[in-house]
Amino acid sequence: MVVSRRGASARTPRVCFESAPDSRILLGDCVAEMAKMPAASADLVFADPPYNLQLQGDLKRPDDSRVDAVDDDWDKFASFSAYDDFTRAWLTACRRVMKPHATLWVIGSYHNIFRVGALLQDLGFWILNDIVWRKSNPMPNFRGRRFTNAHETLIWAARDAARREYTFNYEALKAGNDDIQMRSDWFIPLCTGEERLKGRDGKKLHPTQKPEALLARVILAASRPGDVVLDPFCGTGTTGAVARRLQRNFVGIERETDYAAAAQARIDAVEPLAEPALASFMTAREAPRVPFAALIERGLLAPGIKLVDAKRRHRALIRADGALALGDAVGSIHRIGALAQGLEACNGWTFWHVETAQGLTVIDALRAQVRAEMGVG
Repeated sequence: MVVSRRGASARTPRVCFESAPDSRILLGDCVAEMAKMPAASADLVFADPPYNLQLQGDLKRPDDSRVDAVDDDWDKFASFSAYDDFTRAWLTACRRVMKPHATLWVIGSYHNIFRVGALLQDLGFWILNDIVWRKSNPMPNFRGRRFTNAHETLIWAARDAARREYTFNYEALKAGNDDIQMRSDWFIPLCTGEERLKGRDGKKLHPTQKPEALLARVILAASRPGDVVLDPFCGTGTTGAVARRLQRNFVGIERETDYAAAAQARIDAVEPLAEPALASFMTAREAPRVPFAALIERGLLAPGIKLVDAKRRHRALIRADGALALGDAVGSIHRIGALAQGLEACNGWTFWHVETAQGLTVIDALRAQVRAEMGVG
């Protein structure tokens, strides 16, 4: 398995943001509209299908007021079998338009996500993770007969098991999470306040509008600027708005005219982020190798001077050949750094410093200067 753990990789072609990304919404049935799309044209699919909630009658609060729940026709199916047929059809259509390296995200609740997961596997998708979206402000269970339903589940799947060269911006996510690996439980509030789209009557336009923060994490995790993001159940256009802001191209499909119109207006109003906010994330593994001797060759360090550690407890002489000398010992910046500390290993780039007029400078900063000259910094 080859996984692209990038954010995005500096080795991939740079994306030039000379114009706004393309964003369009197709009005119609998602299966029919995807059939018109070129095969292998989407890099990422996010699907928020009907949940088939099977509500029986009105949902009431303890004060007998009615809850504005999901009772729209688009969420109603005659049977579980009918829902499975519907799910199988749109998943098959998605798989055809996905590029070999593309991944699919599907969100759902306990009403439907297990049926969706089984069908994903039946159709040849390879499940990578299930993500638990923990809601910080969930709707309570008004009848007091069940636990508060405080989460939804996202399934993240590759197109197939044979080719899994999918994009996963692991390093970028980790950097944004205080250098801790991103977990599979995401604590994000429901969509509320000004982010929630309202109709002319002042009520919420769509009953299940997802928060932009949720979609931002999905898109940042599994795509790169310039990629094509597809949402077959576009709704109010949250996926499209976030995709445009993050400089991804977007194709949305929505069969309800009111939703499609509101989504297009919302997306058109988004200002894409500038390139510096989306520039490639250079990981240590991807950075080109710069030998210590290159710093001497470029005049950033001179033979005969001494390097010190951050607390100036150890001093090592720079030799003309690029090695360091500490007493009678001679070796690389890493070997001598480890020897000075009595350790088995050491990252000499971060251990050794050079005295400058501005104080101590870690030699890794000098290496960064060399990489910048190479056009990869």
